[in-house]
Amino acid sequence: MNVQHDQILAEIYNEKVQTINQGEFNLSDFRNHSILFVNTASRCGFTPQYKDLEALYQKYKDQFFLIIGFPCNQFGKQEPEKDDAIHHFCTTNYQVSFPLSKKIEVNGPSAHPIYKKLCQAQPGILNSRKIKWNFTKFLLMPNASAIFRFSPLSSIDKVEAMLQKYI
Repeated sequence: MNVQHDQILAEIYNEKVQTINQGEFNLSDFRNHSILFVNTASRCGFTPQYKDLEALYQKYKDQFFLIIGFPCNQFGKQEPEKDDAIHHFCTTNYQVSFPLSKKIEVNGPSAHPIYKKLCQAQPGILNSRKIKWNFTKFLLMPNASAIFRFSPLSSIDKVEAMLQKYI
């Protein structure tokens, strides 16, 4: 990794997450955690991944692992609801207990700063700095030692295999 890449990853910890249920937390409090960032949507073909994400979270949350879901309506308008309805949907249908942010954008000039940094640190196919679809995942390792990007098609098993190398 180069110095600029390392600096971008370190800057992620300067960000705050506004949660869907009116709370806020600083990512700096989770420097020693593996963090999985996922842009989510409730009306997407990939929405059932919430079940696998919750299972992964339950399995590793006591081993310094955090998942943060970031609802986003930029892809096919598949997250049209307001924050309260999103929270209700996720907790009722998938028993999601990991934090969900307020609805954000992941691309463009209004993209959340976390996603600007994630896409800069770990571009996609053909060096793209954009998110292509819902349920793209970024796995940030403790103290920004590494970051991995997974497509929406990547299985949770693939994410877990990478996570196990660092836990």
